[in-house]
Amino acid sequence: MSPLTRLYLAFSLVSEPIWRVLHHKRLKKGKEDPARISEKYGTAPRDRPPGTVLWFHALSVGESLALLPLVDRALEDEDTTVVITTSTATSITALEKAGLPERAIHVLLPIDTAKAVRRFLDHWTPRVAVFAELDFWPRLMIETHRRQIPMILVNSRMSSESFASRRKLRGMMRDILRLFDRLVIQDRESASRFQELGASADKITVAGALKAAARPLQADQAELRMLKARIGSRPVWLAAATRDIEEAAMIRAHGEITKTVPNALLIIAPRFLESADDIETVAQGEFTHVARRSRGDQPEDATQIYIADTIGEMGLWYRIAPISFVGHSLGPEGKPLGGKNPYEAAALRSAILHGPSVTDFSETYQGLQVAGAAVLVQDEAQLAENVLRLFNKSQRAPILKAADDVIKARRGVLDVTWAAIEKAL
Repeated sequence: MSPLTRLYLAFSLVSEPIWRVLHHKRLKKGKEDPARISEKYGTAPRDRPPGTVLWFHALSVGESLALLPLVDRALEDEDTTVVITTSTATSITALEKAGLPERAIHVLLPIDTAKAVRRFLDHWTPRVAVFAELDFWPRLMIETHRRQIPMILVNSRMSSESFASRRKLRGMMRDILRLFDRLVIQDRESASRFQELGASADKITVAGALKAAARPLQADQAELRMLKARIGSRPVWLAAATRDIEEAAMIRAHGEITKTVPNALLIIAPRFLESADDIETVAQGEFTHVARRSRGDQPEDATQIYIADTIGEMGLWYRIAPISFVGHSLGPEGKPLGGKNPYEAAALRSAILHGPSVTDFSETYQGLQVAGAAVLVQDEAQLAENVLRLFNKSQRAPILKAADDVIKARRGVLDVTWAAIEKAL
């Protein structure tokens, strides 16, 4: 065990007071759920059910939703319960709206102290622990391994930026990676990086992105019917999961679009809800009629931009908009963003547009590009041009067909990932 890991474990024995101060501040700012904060100290929200418990962990919303097909597969065994842990308050709302299946229990991940972790593991006694992507907590993982609970890493990739930062913690990374019984990695480049950090090559399987097999995002059907009735036959496009440095470009592009199609509607669903005030200010500088979801506004005939600043409703917007620009991908030159998951749009038959900055999903977007299932735009002018083109249903049809084919071809990743878990069982 590396000196850094030993130092971290020693710190985890005495760090609970620091966590309590941090959580007190976050509670005052509304960033934690007071009714559930005790879960972060290992207190279970309910009794452990009888039978087998499988434990799945993901950091937040996107990662946890990608695990749901695996949860469904696990629950085919009627004697099994799945505990899903996440680390963020936003994931609480998102998983509630996603509709967890019966016998799936959402719990907030315990803080990485010896006391909280042991309390969590003592209560749930999971048969297998499945960790998604790269949310590593040394005390949690070492305690899990000490109890001889098989550990599987799934749907993981490592960008060049993440690799560079984790190389500085090489000893600790080696200690953690060697705990896993199996690592199911998204792409070969990431697999090489995991090996360089200490993972055993014979434990690694390259399977692709699990998000390709994720179930379509849920939507309230009554709300969907109401919104569709309000919008009617107006041309609609969506700017999804956008960052603050690209949202003004979305609004300017819409200005160009409305010169040709005056009744077009732009829905902006930002990645970070706190940016909604700034979006509204910029939009009101360009347009007369701007509405905002969080205030209870509904899209009217005159609405030009609708700011969808709510949690867990992306399933609505992808169903309403036949064209989606998937954000985190069109930042200013020199400010790479990394991209966001395009499969959510594809699964709901919304034609995908994206910018060039997609390094976090490079393999995913490359596959979509080769198949003709997504359209790359270099700037806001190309964005406006392609939105106008894709308002034509016949122009969208081949893109949607290609996206369907890509998703079907990649669903095998679910079988490969489940096989690794099943072997551990």
